[in-house]
Amino acid sequence: MGPSTDGTEELVAQLCAEDSRIKAVPNPQGRTPIGLNLAIRASSHEVVIRVDAHSELEPDYTSRGVQTLLRTGAHDVGGLMDARGRSPFQRAVAAAYHSPLGLGGAAYHSSAPEGPAESAYLGIFQRSVFDEVGYFDETLWRGQDWEMCLRIRQAGLTVWFDPELRTGYFPRESFRKLSAQSYASGVWRGELAKRYSEGKSMRHQLPPLMVAGTTLGLAALLIDALLGKSIPTVPRRLMKLAKLAPVAYVGLLAVAIAKTNEGPARERLLLLGVLPSIHFPWAFGFVKGRVRGANGTLDKGRVR
Repeated sequence: MGPSTDGTEELVAQLCAEDSRIKAVPNPQGRTPIGLNLAIRASSHEVVIRVDAHSELEPDYTSRGVQTLLRTGAHDVGGLMDARGRSPFQRAVAAAYHSPLGLGGAAYHSSAPEGPAESAYLGIFQRSVFDEVGYFDETLWRGQDWEMCLRIRQAGLTVWFDPELRTGYFPRESFRKLSAQSYASGVWRGELAKRYSEGKSMRHQLPPLMVAGTTLGLAALLIDALLGKSIPTVPRRLMKLAKLAPVAYVGLLAVAIAKTNEGPARERLLLLGVLPSIHFPWAFGFVKGRVRGANGTLDKGRVR
């Protein structure tokens, strides 16, 4: 339990007083991987289940997860991150998360078939796996779950995805908070790509390329409007090609909206702002993390 000023500590103390099975483990530094490791070390049962804040478990989450763990022999089981919303904005973000054009192709963002996976959302672990491969890397303030799954797979053990195992997740509540979260996520993904060859993927290169192309295209539109035919022939032809990039990006946004069946039309139109608020900050963050490292980048959107 990290330090907070929003009443969380008082609520946890009340829960501990009401139920002796609940144990609070202080985490003075407030960092996620540190808190996870402290809690795991304080545990004694054979199965460890991670549940983050702003999540909502299905009634059979624990029983289903443990059954899958035992049935498959996996050492880490995860399910679908089922993004949900209480407001029109949150529901639009949830629709973006469900779209392949939102957060990419990770199994836990889509209805991929059950089977071995690269990573797992949250995680239901055999307790023994931490003795075998080690605990969460406390230098990774984000992305520590992916790195843990990497070590599990490198040890010849299995990470398993079960699409019937759902966790409700409530996204950020504003464009500002969503952009800050996306930037931090991109920075730490860049850090992972910088540290590990396995952390590199073509799908992670696409957002920076998209941002570069769109920026050049918008610059070309502006220069063409100002200078017009005074631009030499060859540069003008190159600028004509560059101007296709923002058009293509707007086309992708239109496709994403057309393929989204969630919510009324006015909520789906919010995707015109939501998707760029995910793509552009993430891309800038990824480049920063890839080149300079994360350097303690922290998203404080929900920290009080």
